[in-house]
Parts: sequence; C-alpha cells; structure tokens
Amino acid sequence: MADEKIFVDGMIVKRKPRSPDFVKCSLSFKMGDFVKFAREHVKDGWLNADIKLSKGGKLYAELDTWEPKKKAEDWGSSEPVSGSPPPATESDVPVDFPDDEIPF
Repeated sequence: MADEKIFVDGMIVKRKPRSPDFVKCSLSFKMGDFVKFAREHVKDGWLNADIKLSKGGKLYAELDTWEPKKKAEDWGSSEPVSGSPPPATESDVPVDFPDDEIPF
C-alpha cells in the first residue's frame, strides 16, 4: 500500500492566476465528501496531506500515509533506532524568536 496514491476526497487545490506570489494555492472543501474521507483516514486525531503537482501541471492533494518506524524500545530493546531524532526539550525551543520573522 506504500505506493498506492490516495487522493483526498472533497478537497480541491488550485492556484488562482491573480493571486499574489505569497499565496501558493487555495483549498476548497466539499464538506460532506471531505468529512467522510477524513473520518475514514484520521489517525490519532490527525489527517496529513501533501499538495502535489501533476505531470499535467495541476495541483492536487494526496493523503500522506507515512508512519514512523517502531522504536527499538517498543520491542523491548534499549538500543536507539538509527536515524531517529532525539526527543525535543524545552531548550530546543528559541525563547527570543523575533515577531518580524513570522511570515504572517
């Protein structure tokens, strides 16, 4: 199933020609279809989708089905899984983040 594309039902992705450059795309939701799709694909309260560009040049939304690999400790081992980032700590979050760097 990893290679199977699942398109997000009830969501239309489009680029409006007169939109400013900082507006990358617009999303439209047909709520009945989208809510049904979301209920079928929600995991832990989240539904992730990627906005992609088709070979024909149209934007579309595809369900992101990526899941992290099981951690070694989930299997009873105390060895860290290679490639796994360490858990975030409070010191990882910048305290003095300047407001003028926020893009909105």
